[in-house]
Amino acid sequence: MAMRSGDTIVALSSGAPPSGVAVIRLSGPDVTDIVAKIVGTVPQPRRLTLRPIGQDSMLDRGLVAFFPAPHSFTGEDCVELQVHGSPAGVRAILKLVIAQGARLAKAGEFTRRAFENGKLDLVEIEGLGDLLDAETENQRRQALARFEGGLSQRIDGWRHQLLDLRAEIEARLDFSDEGDVADSLPDSFGDSILALHADIATALASAEHGRIVREGVRVALAGPPNAGKSSLLNALARSDIAIVTDEAGTTRDVREVPLDIDGQLYILLDLAGLRDSDSKAEAEGVRRARQAIAQADIVLWLVAPDIADSDDPLRQAADLRVGSKADLGAVTGVDVEVAASTGAGITELLALIEAIGLTKTTGEPALISRERDRLALVAAMEALSMAAEQLMAPELAAECLRTASQALERLIGRLDAERVLDRLFTSFCIGK
Repeated sequence: MAMRSGDTIVALSSGAPPSGVAVIRLSGPDVTDIVAKIVGTVPQPRRLTLRPIGQDSMLDRGLVAFFPAPHSFTGEDCVELQVHGSPAGVRAILKLVIAQGARLAKAGEFTRRAFENGKLDLVEIEGLGDLLDAETENQRRQALARFEGGLSQRIDGWRHQLLDLRAEIEARLDFSDEGDVADSLPDSFGDSILALHADIATALASAEHGRIVREGVRVALAGPPNAGKSSLLNALARSDIAIVTDEAGTTRDVREVPLDIDGQLYILLDLAGLRDSDSKAEAEGVRRARQAIAQADIVLWLVAPDIADSDDPLRQAADLRVGSKADLGAVTGVDVEVAASTGAGITELLALIEAIGLTKTTGEPALISRERDRLALVAAMEALSMAAEQLMAPELAAECLRTASQALERLIGRLDAERVLDRLFTSFCIGK
């Protein structure tokens, strides 16, 4: 049986009006009663039906779709009204629906009900959120794979393997006096634990790729003050979003600019020039710059013909050395020369940045993309390693396997330990 939250909610599910079409969504136990009152009768399930909206006074004419429980997004009775996107019309329809007993939904409440009714797990919900926020093609592909259950299916496979392992070992703890249960564990039991550990480790290896797709490749523009970092940032982003002056030390905070290069998100970081300074404000900017560089995926070191280069160790460690202000003169020992004022070299620089970025992402959408994913899988792997080391003490090994299961259950948002008993009794002839 699907869970019922007790009340019926309504919200505008499409973009803010005015628009060509507005979609108003209802979910809850009173949906059929409310819809019958405002459109006459409840339409046939999953069929768009043209109806007047409002019985006493027609507010609009639109399409009505009815999705009966449990075969709906939330698992409850749902209705969608597709009406004209007039601000006044939408307000009037929402007011009418609320007058019939519904209430305005809170942020994310439809999705929360889908979770409560078992239609989506937490991993899929996070995928839905990422899909709604996706700005690049790679983000869309990765979010859709998560929303469609790619990671959830992998986790389910791991959970089922753990249930088998736990049933095997807990049967010997709880039913060792039964003739159907052998006293010792199979010789392959430890190998099965290690194989599961290796499978999770393989998935975890994609975590950094997934983070980069979801959050963007962070590209730090570093170098001495007045080397042309902010001007280059403007040229790369093709917009005047950074303060550009001839005064050294102008940039004192980390500025972030998103850039879409062939479907991959890059975050350009304009940083303070790296030098010692008596100014507390500039010194703080330099500290933040070094912190941002340490966390960056790609570091560009800028060298200008009119500015003395720095002997900072980052110069040699940078991924690319960029000669800036090429219109003022040539710079030797760099990977590419650019002139922000004329745009010369910008295309070549973007190609070099993209080439490095491609090495940090994979062709297929990564399943692991959040810190919560990483922490849960690391916890499961640590518990599996401990279980493999404790096979001579079955009680400890069983507890480690339970810990691994709980880490995966938390990841998807459910802790149903009773399923272990179901698996145990279907695996062994106990209680015959």
